Amino acid sequence: MTQLPMDQRIGHHLKRAEQELISAKHAVLRQFNLSVPQYTVLLVLSEEPGASGAILARRCLVTPQTMSSVLATLSRRELIERKPHPLHSHILETRLSPSGRALLEQADEAAIRVEKRLSGAFTADEEKDFVRFLGRCAEVCAEARTELVDLNEE
Repeated sequence: MTQLPMDQRIGHHLKRAEQELISAKHAVLRQFNLSVPQYTVLLVLSEEPGASGAILARRCLVTPQTMSSVLATLSRRELIERKPHPLHSHILETRLSPSGRALLEQADEAAIRVEKRLSGAFTADEEKDFVRFLGRCAEVCAEARTELVDLNEE
């Protein structure tokens, strides 16, 4: 028997909530023939036009290899346009195409319904606290990762 049961592990509860959120978004995005990572790329590009693949990978929380695949699919579907950066020709800037922007508008309405349903489970104060707590979780885990890697290398 382990020293810390599953129901007492915050990480397990975080992962379960994340998986349910991804599943809910996947279900509503299916009608637009979009995966959650594809939708997320379109959303990020709506806020950061011209982002490179490396930037998109970081913003979308996926590996560069995954991002490359996502971008290839979106490009084939003509939802994005990729052009060399004017100063750094080896970097491709990525922008939404007109059809990508139109699809994002529709898909985002569906994704926002999921987000609003989630937010609706909390009062305004609870939601602020929850977001703050999640930020604290991310900070603590980032610190732990760095510290534990350093300890393992000693």
